[in-house]
Order: sequence, then structure tokens, then C-alpha cells
Amino acid sequence: MWKPGTLLLLSVLWASSELQQETEPRRLPPPGKLDFGYVPAGVYETLAHYEPGPIGILFQLVHAFLHAVQPNAFPHDLIVKLAKDKFGAIQTEYQKPENIMLTLQAIYYEIGFLICAAVGLLFAVLMPIAGLFFCMCRCCDNCGGEMHQRQRKNADCRRGLLGTLLFSTSLVITIGVLCAYAANQNLSSQVKNIRRLVNSNMRDLHTFANDTPMQIDYLISQYATAKNKVIYDLDNIGPLLGGRIHGRLDKEVHPALNQVLNMAGAMRETKEALENVSVSLVVLQEGAGKLHFNLSHVRNSINRTLDDPGCRDEESDATTAQLCRSIRQSLSQLQIGANFTRLPDVNPQLEKMKNVVKTDLSTVVHRGFSSLNDTPHMVIEQTRYVVSNIQILLDSVGSNISSFSKAFPVQTCLSNFTIFISHAHAKIEDYYPEIDKMDFYRWIGCIALCCMVVLVLAFNYLGLLCGTLGYDKHASPTTRGCISNTGGTLLMAGVGFSFIFSWVLMGLLTAIFLAGGNMEKLLCEPFHTKELFKVVDTPYLINKEWKNFIPGYMYNDSELDLTTESLYSTCKQNRGIYSALRLDKVFNISSFLNTTLFTKDVVRQLESFRIDLRGIVLLEADGKQNLRDFSEAGLSEINYADYLDEVNKGVTVVDVLSFAKELESQTDLMPRGALQKALKGHVATLQRIHRQHIAPMEQAMKYVRARSALNQSMRFLERTASDLPNKVIDVLEAIEAAQHLISQNATLLINQETRRYSATIIGYFNQYIEWVKTSLALEVAPCKCFSNILDTAQIMTCSFLVDSMNTFWMGLGCSTLLLLPSVILAVKLAKYYRRMDTEDVYDDVETIPMKNMEIGNNGYHSESSQGIPNPMMTSVPTYETLNRFPRASAPPRHIDW
Repeated sequence: MWKPGTLLLLSVLWASSELQQETEPRRLPPPGKLDFGYVPAGVYETLAHYEPGPIGILFQLVHAFLHAVQPNAFPHDLIVKLAKDKFGAIQTEYQKPENIMLTLQAIYYEIGFLICAAVGLLFAVLMPIAGLFFCMCRCCDNCGGEMHQRQRKNADCRRGLLGTLLFSTSLVITIGVLCAYAANQNLSSQVKNIRRLVNSNMRDLHTFANDTPMQIDYLISQYATAKNKVIYDLDNIGPLLGGRIHGRLDKEVHPALNQVLNMAGAMRETKEALENVSVSLVVLQEGAGKLHFNLSHVRNSINRTLDDPGCRDEESDATTAQLCRSIRQSLSQLQIGANFTRLPDVNPQLEKMKNVVKTDLSTVVHRGFSSLNDTPHMVIEQTRYVVSNIQILLDSVGSNISSFSKAFPVQTCLSNFTIFISHAHAKIEDYYPEIDKMDFYRWIGCIALCCMVVLVLAFNYLGLLCGTLGYDKHASPTTRGCISNTGGTLLMAGVGFSFIFSWVLMGLLTAIFLAGGNMEKLLCEPFHTKELFKVVDTPYLINKEWKNFIPGYMYNDSELDLTTESLYSTCKQNRGIYSALRLDKVFNISSFLNTTLFTKDVVRQLESFRIDLRGIVLLEADGKQNLRDFSEAGLSEINYADYLDEVNKGVTVVDVLSFAKELESQTDLMPRGALQKALKGHVATLQRIHRQHIAPMEQAMKYVRARSALNQSMRFLERTASDLPNKVIDVLEAIEAAQHLISQNATLLINQETRRYSATIIGYFNQYIEWVKTSLALEVAPCKCFSNILDTAQIMTCSFLVDSMNTFWMGLGCSTLLLLPSVILAVKLAKYYRRMDTEDVYDDVETIPMKNMEIGNNGYHSESSQGIPNPMMTSVPTYETLNRFPRASAPPRHIDW
């Protein structure tokens, strides 16, 4: 059967169910982290911690003393056996061996307390008997009752020692009384704090009851956080899912389109290079043609000049003839070096390239890029219907959660719980006057016990004070003053009260010691070490049919691992009562929220996505044809070697200026005449040709640029034309492969990304569920207020009552024990303060101590009258005692007085 308290907790914490998915979660990358904020929680004001302050030192001393008296470990097994038996068998069948063993174990555990109690009881019994005999002994003039004091040389030393010892003993007794008084006052002051602690605990219970509905509402409201995130991702399915698909495809497609785009750039550059070749070739052919004409004309003119008869007449002028032959032989070098006129033009290739570039391949490629980049929009359009269905499903689930939270009677149950707390608090308030009255009576009783010892101390201190102040070292024992005699009398009064009160004190303190000591060792200390919880959690202890009492009582399932220690420890950590009471094992609201079914519906909707990317065209047919035309433009037909050879040649075969100088030097060796003059004219012509044609072709920017452009263009064209058809084929194959990937093989990629997107969506709900579970375990309805109640009870019982009670008996017990040496010292010291009736006297001649004797009316007793012969008396003259011994001033005693 469900108990009322259980129903209350379950109704309050209905949201503390363990929301679990029946299906195993997919092992996919986690979604983005959701921020559900912090569960609103009140602050429990009870500080279940007690710092005793300076009196804590006394508490530690008491604990150390009790540990010395009782060093044995906590008797777990013994207490469990006794609890299971409920002490019945031991009382009725105590002669059984097992019961005898239990009794011996209990005696062994309590042996320290028993010895101390025996000492206390022995003291309480013997002290009045000793007092009685002491009084009877003094009545017979024994035990210090005889009013006579023998004169001793060390009397002052003995008196001082006895006074010091008595004062020290009284001082220690005073400290013990002060400790007892402090413990008594501490207990009274702490009793006043009981109301504050109880009120703060009750307020914490109200905080628990008031905050729990707010926390539950907050958990429910945070479903909107997950829902809004799902809606946001659904609204942005294009960038999220489409963007992922585009990113995956782009890794394969982008390089292929880049190759086509590079090929388009190569086409433009090839056309420009052919144009540069054509223009440069015209410029260079023009310059080379003019130079070739002038050099040919000069060379022919020189040949005609060398045909002069003077050059052939070797007999008349052999030197001239020899020079003419040398000049004629060198004329073959006088010609152009780079003959650009023999190079064919590139107009056929240029025309074909102009036709190729009429189709803007870059624009075609960019249309392919645009088609690929349109993937997110395609995903949006193709998933619009599914997204709307999921959003409707989210709204319906939110409505179900809200309606369920309103239908469950949480507030009613909490109101009943609050009423119960208020009634319990009112009943506790009714006990406060009784508690105050009982504490007042206790305080009065403890003060009365302390006053018993204080009375003895007062007599001791007053006796010491009067005896010390009234002492006259010149006075004899029979002539001591009134103040000194009063001191001795006060000391003897303290001795009398010691005998009267000490046994009563010891009897009461022994009873308090047994109660307080056992409470400390069997209750307080095991509570701190949690040994007490282990006793309570012993299987089948409270009920023979329940392994664990709490789950057996609350859930009828005693096998559930829920113990008092685990409940207390969990609440001590301020965790939720959901985890403390293990409500996940008996109360689950997953069926109410339909979370599993909802997740399945969402997954089914997400898996119904159908995304078709066959509409993406990367490269249209005209673009592919354009690439084929480019490969067939005839670039491979150009003789690049001839062009590069001519470009690398000089303007002329020989340096014309040097040739002119050489010709001039040879002409100078000829005799003056028409031949020399003609040759010098040719030298001038060569110099003019160098200046007007050759130097410009070597230095003028027009020709330099033309040669450079021709060189670079031909080298570029050579690189471009190298294996151009195969390159175009590779580009076309890459495009075809990318297109085939999109049109035919993209299904696997789309499914992968769809599953990832679905896992992200479902992950938001998983995050919400995990957050709810964590919040329920740690934050919702934190049960520290319940552990605080137990801690408060422990503080009031152990820290307030037991520690103060133990400190009281230890302080007053030590003082009571010290009354025994105080009695002995006071009796001995009183002899030195009180005025004696007789004293020792000394003879003037023989200085023999003589006891004053009572003879007739002179107040002296005769030794012979007591039957004791004293031969020394016969030698003493019968002078008047008062004249011979003026210090023997005691009043006369007579038997008839």
C-alpha cells in the first residue's frame, strides 16, 4: 500500500521521472549545446552547524576523557542483536549461553563506565560513613578533636604548607565549579536557540513546498527552449542541411569546375598570345626587311667596287690585290641574323581562337557554380511539406505537456503538505513554555548542586583568609586571637558541609555520568561516524520481512537499494529528493509525456526527406564543345622551334660597326685613288646603316617589345599546345564524373547528411531530457531541509544537551572528588588557626616540656590523677603557675564547672 507521505512526495515530484528513450541513441556527432538556464531555487536558511566557541575546549576534554574511559569500538553487532531480540529473550531466558555471551559483551563494552560508576558509588557510600566516624572520633577528643597542640620547631613551615595545599586544592575545586557553571549556563543559553533552529527548519520546509511547483513549471517551460531551437533549425534547413550537402559536393565538384574555369582563362590567354605573335611578327618582319635590303645593296656595291682593275693587278700592286681579296671574302658576313620574313604567320590559328572565345566559357562555368550553390534552396523547396508537419507535431506535444501539468493536482498536494507543516509547527510552539519551565528547574537544580560546593569553598577561603590575617607568630596556641580562631572554625565548618554534601553530589553526578557518557558513545559519536546509520540500515532489523526498511515501508519493495545513510548523505549534498528517495524506480512519467513516441514520429518525418539534385547542371553542352574546339585550334601545327631560333638570333650576323672599322683600316692600307675613295664611301654607308637601322632594332622599344612579346607568346603557346587534347579530355572527364556524382551517386551522401541533421534535431530533445534528469537529481526539490532537521536534532541533543551535561558532571565531579583532600587539609590546618585549651610549656632550669596540669582551682590536671606516674614532677617547686609561666594563660577548667 502507498503511504500518505509517499503519495505526497510523488505528487509533488511528478516531474522527477526518468525520461528515457526506448531506442538506443545514435552514435552521431552531438548537436549544439542548449542553454536551459538555472532552475530557480530558494535558499535554505538553516545552518546545521554548531561552533561552541571557547567552551568547546571543555567539550574536547570531556570527549578525550570519555575515550580514555571507553576506548572500545561501537558495538554494532551487539546492538543489532539486542535490537532484533528487543531485549525480551535476555530478560526471560537469560541463562541461555548466547544471552550470557551478549551480557558479557555488554559488560565488556561498559567496563570503563562501570568502574567509574563503582568508584562514584563507593565514594557516595563511604563518605557519609567516614563523616559519621570522624564526628564520633572528634567527640572523643581524637582525630584532631583535642584542643591541645604540641609545640614543634617546624610548626610555621607545616602551617604554610598546609595552607598552600588547601588553597591550591580549593582553587582547583573552584575551576571545576566554574566549568560546571559554564556548562549549565551554556545549556540554558542554547535552549533559547532551539526556537530559532526549529523556526528556521520550518521556514525551510515552507520554502521546499513553495519552490517545488515553481521549479516544476520551469522544467516544463524549458521545453520551449528545445522546441524553439528545433523550429529554428527547421526554418534554416536550407543553410543547415542544404549547406552540408553543398559542402560535401563542393569538395568533389569545385576542382572540376575550377579546371574548366582555368581552361577558359587559357583560351583567352592563347588568343592574346596569338595576337601578340601576329603583331610582333609584322613589326619585326618590316624592320628585318629594310635592314636586309640596305645590307644587300651595300654588299653588292662593295662587290662592284672590288671589281676595279686595281684590285686584280697583283703584279703592279700585290698589297691592294691581297686586301681586295680579303674584303671580298668577308662580305659574306654582311647580312641579317634573324630573318623573320621567312617565318609563317599564325593567322589560321588566330581565326580559330577568335571563333572559340566567342563562346564565353567562364559564364557557362559560373552558371554551373550557381546551379551547385542553389542546393540549399532546392532542399528548402523539396522539404517544405515535411518541415510543416514536424512543426505541427511540436505544437501538439507542447500542448499535451501544458495540459498534463495543469491536470495534475500538484498545488493541492503541496497545500496539504504546507498545512501539515503549519500544524506541526503550532504543536511544537505549544511545548516551548514547558521546555522553558523544565530548563528553569534544571538550571535551579544545577545551581543548587554548584552552591553546595561553593558553600564549602566559601568556608575554605574565609577560613584561610581569617587564619592568615589573624595569625600572630608571637601568640601561643592558647592565646590566638579571635580572627585566627574564627578562621579555624570556618575551616571545620567547611569540613562538616563537605561530609554532608559530597555523597549527595557524587550520587547524582554518577547517574548523570552514566547517562551522558553512554549517550555520547552510543548516540552522538556513532552519528558522526555514521555507525548509527549502519545499525538502522541492518537488513530485517525493524521488520523481519523487509530487507531495507524505507523502501519496504514506502514502496513495498524492500530489495530496493535505499538506506537511511544514502538518503541522509544525498540530502546532505542538497540534491533533489527524486534521487534521494529513488523515485525513478517506482514513478515514471515518460508515458505521460509520450517522449519516445514523439521522437519516433519526428525521426519518421525526418527520414521521409526526398532530396533530388539531378537538376544541377555543371557544364552545358556548348561549354563542352567549346573545350573541344579549343583543342582543335591548330596550336600544335605551329613550328615553335623556328620562331624561338629566330628570336634568339642577333640583328646581323656580324657587328656592322666593327666590320666598317675593319674595312676602313684595310682601306687605309691602299694607295690613294679612286678605289680607296670608293671603299671609304662604303664605310660611311655601313656606319649610316648601323646608326639608322641596326641600332634602333637593338635598342628601340618598338622592336625590343616586339621581340620580347614574340618570345614570351611563343613559349606560352608552346606550353599550352603541349598535350592540349589530352588535357581537354581530362577536364571533360572530370566534369562528367562530377555530374555523375550529383545525378546518380548523391543519394548516399544526401542520406548521410540527412541522418546527421536528424540526429541534431533529436539531440535537442535528448539534451532537454538529460537536463530534466540532471535537474531532478540535483536541483529540483533539494532535500537538504530534511537532513537539516536531523542535523538540528543532533545539535540540540549532542552539542547542546549531552556536551553541556557531560561538561557539568566532569567539572563538578572533579570538584567533589577533591573535597576529600580538602577535608584532610582543612582539619590539619584548623589546628594552627584555632585557639587551644592547653599547650606545651617548658621548665626554666631543665627546659623539659611540661603539660599544664589542673591542680585544685588553678585549672591544671595532675598526671597522677590520670593514673600516669610522672617522676619529673617531684622536682618542680610548687610555685604559682601563673607567676612562673605567664604565657600559660588558658582559662581554668574544673570538673564541676
